[in-house]
Amino acid sequence: MLKRLFDIFFSIIILILLFPLFLIISLWIIIDDGFPVFYLQERIGKDFKPFKLIKFRTMYKDADKKGLLTVSSKDNRITPSGYYLRKFKLDELPQFINVLKGDMSVVGPRPEREYYIQQIIQKAPHYKLLHKIKPGI
Repeated sequence: MLKRLFDIFFSIIILILLFPLFLIISLWIIIDDGFPVFYLQERIGKDFKPFKLIKFRTMYKDADKKGLLTVSSKDNRITPSGYYLRKFKLDELPQFINVLKGDMSVVGPRPEREYYIQQIIQKAPHYKLLHKIKPGI
């Protein structure tokens, strides 16, 4: 319960303090490639329950239509603003909303996509144990 209270309190403080930065980043994304500002990606959380991870959009619209691809820093699907957002990890800031919703915690293992989880479990079955706790930022 204390960890959840910390998550809520910390996330609210961060979201309030960084609200001006959220506005600037949102405008930058809109100017760069229009709406939407956020990108939702399904990740697997505690007890293998899927949830929608919220990030600032760093790729051109419909960039993921080509299927599940890993992204490199030289990927031509990344927008100019997205390059800098990724470089400084600013695209991750909206995940504090996921923390408020209860999908994630501030501290915990990174959530992953189901496809990659299955690949990891084949080589390291103990990876399943990470899903006994909430994923974190």
